[in-house]
Amino acid sequence: MHRRRFLELSALAGLGAFSVGLPRFGLAANDLRGVTLNVATYKGAAPTFFAEAGIEPAPYTVKYAEFTGGNLSFEALVSGTLDISPMSEIPPIFGIKNHAPVKLIAVLTGDVNNQAFIVPKGSDVQSIAQLKGKRIGYIRSTSSHYFLLKALKEQGLTFNDIVPMALTPQDGFAAFQNGALDAWVSFGYFIQLAEQRTGARVLKTGQGYLSGNYVIAANQNSIADPLKHQAITDYILREYRAWQWIAAHPEEWATKSAKILGMPREVFLAQYRAQSGPRLLQPVDDAAVKSQQDVADLFFEAGVLPQQLDVSGLWDRSFHWS
Repeated sequence: MHRRRFLELSALAGLGAFSVGLPRFGLAANDLRGVTLNVATYKGAAPTFFAEAGIEPAPYTVKYAEFTGGNLSFEALVSGTLDISPMSEIPPIFGIKNHAPVKLIAVLTGDVNNQAFIVPKGSDVQSIAQLKGKRIGYIRSTSSHYFLLKALKEQGLTFNDIVPMALTPQDGFAAFQNGALDAWVSFGYFIQLAEQRTGARVLKTGQGYLSGNYVIAANQNSIADPLKHQAITDYILREYRAWQWIAAHPEEWATKSAKILGMPREVFLAQYRAQSGPRLLQPVDDAAVKSQQDVADLFFEAGVLPQQLDVSGLWDRSFHWS
């Protein structure tokens, strides 16, 4: 089956399963009118497409705050200025030692090809092993960091064998364009943007290295509030419905994303075509906990974490998505 058709059918199948949860949209509407949810988002995220997906206003107030990374929104969750935020498995691990009041309430499995090692046009590097001694950019305390460590370990290498350069996504892109990096471990549309603007080449994607698990994190006090608990459940289902719409309407998604982010439409279409699979909302299970534990163990082994950690206490299983 053609890959694009497969993704569209998968998205529609997910949307059909999701419809079982639609009655939740009217859940305790009168009680929820006084609730305010503070939600982390980023430019071009699911809420941008609520109208196109036919999602009506919620029976509670939603206030959005934009962040450029899960490590930053995690800090806002800890402070209590946010109720919920999507992120990778990584940021919560660094909050364990400080007993951060944050729990992981759901898993949104998704694309692993949106994380990749890229090398400049004309580079003779053909494998991770050839990166020994090279300048490699990455984003600290993110899936980029983990991907780099895991790929190096597979080759018997560590950070001591390369010149690691921790950079923000924006600074990393500038450094890559300026020739200051021999390779860059990046994510999202930066990969396609580098390919189209600089002739960059993807050396390796996250396929086989990353779980594809993107968690939804919530402030512990928000979970403990029965009304907020209901509102959080309802809101996450709304975002999921929007993601399903996006998966089934790539042309419309790419057109609007291009306008919002000021980039060529083809960047987003290329990102869509490169996907390893669609987003699927799943409840917390033992496999999700084990996946994050594997990440924490590798960070400890690499010396990123000062002590071995048990991540099981981070997870909350009180939310149900079917």
